[in-house]
Amino acid sequence: MTASPSAGQPNTPVQKIAHENLRLEHNEDRGRFDLWQGDQFIGFLGYHEEDGVVEVQHTIIDEKFGRKGYARALVTMVLEQLRTEGKKIIPQCSYVLDYLGRYPEYKDMVLRT
Repeated sequence: MTASPSAGQPNTPVQKIAHENLRLEHNEDRGRFDLWQGDQFIGFLGYHEEDGVVEVQHTIIDEKFGRKGYARALVTMVLEQLRTEGKKIIPQCSYVLDYLGRYPEYKDMVLRT
């Protein structure tokens, strides 16, 4: 019998999205990315974009979904989409700043803090 490696051990991937059936919708008119799970609205990440640079302003998760990993999933999905689009970010949201400290693989996208 072998023990499962813990997330704190080196070279052990950390699962950033623990939920299934999540959908990210880019709501450009409102300057935000909306997170849905099926037909249920979970929350959003607000932003402002200028000249290919995205100011990440705030991350809001519906209170009943708080502290369950949805904010982490939302930020992960948004950063992955922005990376695919070749965008740089300026994180203004305290949650995103903390996230970047935990997941340094996105630091190359940060223009400034």
